[in-house]
Amino acid sequence: MGDLFGAGPQLEYQARLQTLRENHIALWDVIEACHRPGSLDSAIAADGLTTNDFIGFFKKHPHISHVYFNGQKAASLFKKKVHPELGNPLRYKALPSTSPANASMNYATKLESWSVLKQDLCHLR
Repeated sequence: MGDLFGAGPQLEYQARLQTLRENHIALWDVIEACHRPGSLDSAIAADGLTTNDFIGFFKKHPHISHVYFNGQKAASLFKKKVHPELGNPLRYKALPSTSPANASMNYATKLESWSVLKQDLCHLR
């Protein structure tokens, strides 16, 4: 979000949030709570996993049209645990994980993949 929209760590947290809002971006994790004995997504235990209240979120923000996932794990959890409960026609896209653990892709390639956000949101500015 820093290189794409100027909401990088050089800004204080509240300023980053404001920059994201001004660019029509909301960030929210698919998972509300879980047990993960390690740092990798593959270590997320299915027992006790709960997702955030996307039904309530989308009701509160009906103008949302696109949902982007930071990696395949977030996309698959959303598809399995959240999507069956939704009735709204959103566009979904899984993007490469920005995690350093995703070392198979360099930063420039990740940034290029994530630049789809700028393309899809340009009509909102």
